[in-house]
Amino acid sequence: MTRRALILVLDGVGIGEAPDAAAYGDAGSDTLGNLARAVGGFSLPNLEAAGLGRIKPLQGLAAVSSPRGASGMMQPRSAGKDSTTGHWEIAGVHLAKPFPTYPHGFPRELITRFEQDTGRGVIGNVVGSGTAVMDAFGPQHVRTGELIVYTSADSVFQVAAHESVVPLAELYAACEKARAMLVAPHDVSRVIARPFTGEPGAFRRTANRRDFAIAPPEETLLDALAARGIPRTGVGKVDDLFASRNIRTRHTGSNAEGIELILEWIRGDEVGLCFANLVDFDQLFGHRNDAAGFYAALRELDRALPSLLDALREDDLLFITADHGNDPTTPSTDHARECVPLLALGPAVRPVDLGVLDTFSDLGATVADWLGVSFRGRGTSFAPAAING
Repeated sequence: MTRRALILVLDGVGIGEAPDAAAYGDAGSDTLGNLARAVGGFSLPNLEAAGLGRIKPLQGLAAVSSPRGASGMMQPRSAGKDSTTGHWEIAGVHLAKPFPTYPHGFPRELITRFEQDTGRGVIGNVVGSGTAVMDAFGPQHVRTGELIVYTSADSVFQVAAHESVVPLAELYAACEKARAMLVAPHDVSRVIARPFTGEPGAFRRTANRRDFAIAPPEETLLDALAARGIPRTGVGKVDDLFASRNIRTRHTGSNAEGIELILEWIRGDEVGLCFANLVDFDQLFGHRNDAAGFYAALRELDRALPSLLDALREDDLLFITADHGNDPTTPSTDHARECVPLLALGPAVRPVDLGVLDTFSDLGATVADWLGVSFRGRGTSFAPAAING
């Protein structure tokens, strides 16, 4: 088979509140819409030409009459608004209830067991921004070697440590022990290693973050492709989100590095699916309410888009979407329950309006359809409406 597909997830780049956003405390969240207004209008000529301005009115973007691809938006159907949930839904899995969160920190019995398993004490166990937690507890960590544990509004057990105090291998091993511990009834979505360096007052995170996700409870698009012997390549944290099940990945330290690896895949001889995540939108800018940085990252992607499109072969499809919102203009620094944009690009794509799709899983179903696999998960393929052949 010569057909290939690339799913490019722009982490946190939502396009307006989902119908049930108010139930999540996210009424008014609109990552792209609010950001466009905050920066005085977008200048994203290549995303505009691809059809981004046709999905909904976005200040500065025209609804071009002859877009380069098909466009629409997808509604979330799984319960929750985190990266694991969003990626799983793209791959065909719906969750009936969200992963548990810990707004008052983790139960003492879990912390005690973690201390026993790792042989190190724990400090923190708070809810907060990672950079603020690092600044608050970093000096004590450096003095004592105790691990910093914290969480957020998402279902995450985060472990921060200075790379000169706790070697990366030990930090990753500690996170694996936490992952093994955080099973039912504590089915935490992700355990995240958060290494940092620097001195008190000038601590900084490194690019050596690792995510350890719970395994999907059902068959995913990746499982279905693997059963048919169709290769799956990951870029960014995608393997972490699927517990490394049926995907191998190349981790990245930045969006720029991720874009380079994606371009390398398109230009190379690999076949099947490339499932990529660009995390800077969410990690560096959405969670820090940095609207200017968020917009700069969008412009970086926009500049790279022509190279990606020019490299596509006749039987290649490129899908650009997101996993949730993370509006940098709202008081919240957490993920937002939003619909996500969808751009479908490639020589075989017809420039149609896909409208509002019922679930992110329609994308996974379409990729399976294109690659000749019967799997549809919880979605419906839109290939008959938008793709020739």
